[in-house]
Amino acid sequence: MVSRKLTKSIAAGVAAIAIAGASYGIVSATSSGSSAAASSGTAGSGGTAGSGGAAGGPGSGGGSNARSGPAAGGSSGTASGVSTSGFTLTTAAGQKVTVHEAPATTYEKGTSAASASAVTTGEPVLVLGTTSGTTITATQVIVQPASSGSATSSAAKVVPFQRGAPATSKQVGQIPANYTEGSGTIVSGTAANKATEAALAAYPGGVVDRVVKLSNGEYEVHYIGVNWPHHIFVNQDFKVVGAD
Repeated sequence: MVSRKLTKSIAAGVAAIAIAGASYGIVSATSSGSSAAASSGTAGSGGTAGSGGAAGGPGSGGGSNARSGPAAGGSSGTASGVSTSGFTLTTAAGQKVTVHEAPATTYEKGTSAASASAVTTGEPVLVLGTTSGTTITATQVIVQPASSGSATSSAAKVVPFQRGAPATSKQVGQIPANYTEGSGTIVSGTAANKATEAALAAYPGGVVDRVVKLSNGEYEVHYIGVNWPHHIFVNQDFKVVGAD
């Protein structure tokens, strides 16, 4: 009788250990799976736009970063609808852009410091700031001298946006040999501003919604609001060298 009781006790103990072990295995596997998923999700997020995080090419973990917003950019055109909080800008290609001003926004008229009152209806302006779609939160607003006519001739290169119209596919100038759309690192600050200004001067009419530094040190300025160009390439000296 004692022997049978001892045998039953040993068997029960073994079963309990087995069940506990299995439960631990399930919990451990679930925990590991959750950690792996969390790790994978973090790696694939690519970072926030404008943070300067690396962005990979199509199919890579960080590819989404070079396609995200909002990011440093800007636009140029004619001011209208001026209010105490901002104004509307109409580009040379007819795209309307909403500009939000902030307490930290700086103003220039030509090369001299100015105030928000310098922005009046009909004035040609260049806006630099954080772009989200066709809305720009301005860090800098520059009231420019009246066009001498060169901007008008340059604007003829730009194909205005038309809903339903097929995108124009052509290349001009020099396109980096190893360029892959979506590759590079989103930049902000002085580099983004200089690249944006160069692109808008060469191809007025678009809205820059991000600037990406490529592996060869050049910059890809991404355009929206027009059917062409979509990418403008600017070298390390901030000179436009090509577009597609």
